[in-house]
Amino acid sequence: MSLNEVPQQVEWPQTHYVFVEKVGPFQQNAWLAWQTAHGCIEELQKHNRILRQMSLYKPGPQIYRAGFALQAPPVNLPQGMAYELFRGGAYSRFVLTGSYSQLPQASGRVWDLVAQNAVPLRDDFAIEHYVNNPATTPEEELVTEILIPTAD
Repeated sequence: MSLNEVPQQVEWPQTHYVFVEKVGPFQQNAWLAWQTAHGCIEELQKHNRILRQMSLYKPGPQIYRAGFALQAPPVNLPQGMAYELFRGGAYSRFVLTGSYSQLPQASGRVWDLVAQNAVPLRDDFAIEHYVNNPATTPEEELVTEILIPTAD
């Protein structure tokens, strides 16, 4: 697994975010949320410009959101999707290079590192930002940023 274990401190910008939310175990719900979200892409793109794909999640209450950052507030939001103006903020960014199948292990390692280093956290969503497109990028070259919300 190619994961940087020394995070970079970054500011995530305020983001127009549309998503499908699932509550419960991530292992089953993340896939279901993405299936639904990807089923909405065609309709969403008729009236909106998608900037990036990303998930927001909270491990404690097991909230998982699969969705898309938009250029502006959504127009004609597809049924089954919700909208939020995500405020962004300070994050510790870790980067995984490789298959999405490594995300559960990588995410677990990131949370272990955060605990070991007593990183001060704030109560907010963590982010997985999928930097490149799996349809056009070889699996071993996929880049995912794992961002952990840090106290300001």
